[in-house]
Amino acid sequence: MNFNQKLENYALLAVKIGVNIQPGQTLVVNADIAASELVRLVVRKAYEAGAKFVKVNYSDEVVTRTRYDLAPEESFSEPPKRFAEEMEELARNNACFLTIISADPDLLKGIDPKRISLNQRVMAEAMAGYRQLLMSNQASWSGVAYPSASWAAKVFPDAPEEDRIPLLWDAIFRAVRADAEDPLEAWRQHLGELKRRCDKLNERKYRKLHYTAPGTDLTVELPEGHIWCQAGAVNGKGTPFLANIPTEEVFTVAHRDGTNGKVSSTKPLSYAGSVIDRFTLTFKDGKVTDYTAEVGQDKLAVLFSMDEGAASLGEVALVPHRSPISQSGILYYTTLYDENASCHLALGASYAFTLEGGISLTKEQLAERGMNQSLIHVDFMMGSPEMDIDGITDDGTVDPIFRGGGWA
Repeated sequence: MNFNQKLENYALLAVKIGVNIQPGQTLVVNADIAASELVRLVVRKAYEAGAKFVKVNYSDEVVTRTRYDLAPEESFSEPPKRFAEEMEELARNNACFLTIISADPDLLKGIDPKRISLNQRVMAEAMAGYRQLLMSNQASWSGVAYPSASWAAKVFPDAPEEDRIPLLWDAIFRAVRADAEDPLEAWRQHLGELKRRCDKLNERKYRKLHYTAPGTDLTVELPEGHIWCQAGAVNGKGTPFLANIPTEEVFTVAHRDGTNGKVSSTKPLSYAGSVIDRFTLTFKDGKVTDYTAEVGQDKLAVLFSMDEGAASLGEVALVPHRSPISQSGILYYTTLYDENASCHLALGASYAFTLEGGISLTKEQLAERGMNQSLIHVDFMMGSPEMDIDGITDDGTVDPIFRGGGWA
């Protein structure tokens, strides 16, 4: 199968499996200008599938970096009100949303963390309504990746420059099954297997998870009525979609006040244009009480300063160390891929759909049930081939869930 056929398959997956656009629906594509080749294919596939309109919002990482370098401080204090209102209106009117990720993981390296923190908070507050609609699956949304030159250089720094993007393309096509004879059917089978994992976990109704590994001894309480999910979801209109491509995880919600112990990262975290690496978090009664990082500790401080909920967990996710992305041996420096090579936790907001009846509850009712609320949702990787995970039921029964980094 040649490159063009794989790229066609990839665009088809984004449209038919990712957002799963329906006839008469609007698609919003958010992408860096470097990804225009894939954007144009996605637009064509969407119209061929019956889209009413495809709206493309382009960004440019060079322009973004220039703004951080040269713009006055007040530039970062102005919320994008009209853009936020437009996106929320589109979501309320059944539009679907595709994000194509390609930015340099080190895009904002060396920028004053205060500028980054200010802009992150202002943007998050402005987009809160739109984001809540997506996090409760009221609208379909999905994310895919496109290999820009800067990203490929980060992933394959030792390869000849002309080989870096082709190497990253090959890795992406394998990870997303774009090289399969029937990629749509390959994804249906894979999602079916993930659903079977969720069904088994939902039968057990664990009260706590206990993680042990080098540098990690952590207990995470799960709220009553939690639901184990996979990235295949259903929107408010009853249409299935896939929130990110690729995906290898099953996940649920952590109780906001129920995490205790210590956890150590096992892969770098790309956050706000910088890399945070080799960090350890200590939790007590659900809150991070201490943290250290060998790389990017100031950026970790930016993350925790976003709001009160930023220092508590909103999600726990299980991924076997022997997942295809882990077995590739590639460090991607983007959560979209690295989270599918490792068990991970998410700081910040909970997904309402991971709680029985959650999407119909108010913020206050969700909080009463132990759901965390925050402007952020940031996954970090902490799985390893040495990780053991036990599930603990209400009556104290302990079941092995993971042994040696894989399903027990």
